[in-house]
Amino acid sequence: MQTRAQSLPDAELIRGFLETGDKDCFAELFMRHRKNIYFSCRRFFSEQRAAEDDTQETFLRAYRNLRSFQGGDLSSWLTRIARNICIDEYRKSRPEMDAGDEALANIPHSAPPLEAQVMANRIRQEMKSLSPEQRLCLELKIEGYSYEETSTRTGFSVEAVKSYIQNGRRMLWRKMEGALPQPR
Repeated sequence: MQTRAQSLPDAELIRGFLETGDKDCFAELFMRHRKNIYFSCRRFFSEQRAAEDDTQETFLRAYRNLRSFQGGDLSSWLTRIARNICIDEYRKSRPEMDAGDEALANIPHSAPPLEAQVMANRIRQEMKSLSPEQRLCLELKIEGYSYEETSTRTGFSVEAVKSYIQNGRRMLWRKMEGALPQPR
């Protein structure tokens, strides 16, 4: 049996929720969009539980902030919220030192251990100065993700991912130029 809310378009459900506080309107929005949001989160995290938690957080934030929705495609708005939550969760779960550990592997083995540690720490520090998008894309690249996988995980287009990585590398190279030991 179909309820009245099920037959209304998203815009009407939003209006009904905002004007009257009708929780059935929001519940219908949740039912319509939860699978799409879950699978968006699942593409970002391989763990089912993390995707479920971030799906819940997406709808909690949407519930609290629905007044800020400017109209347009609700699904896109929810997906943006989900992407931002996933990025935040990803950043929280990563130890600060991981980004430079890969850079440490690229330091010539002839470098003394203390010098290599100093270089790795410097690279970690310099990565913090990159834009969040550049840093995230570089970290994923360092972990071995392809451009396409990084695009899926971040929600950025493949072209944007390539740009963030290229510009992030360029910025790091400029900052580190002369600091890395030269091959003999």
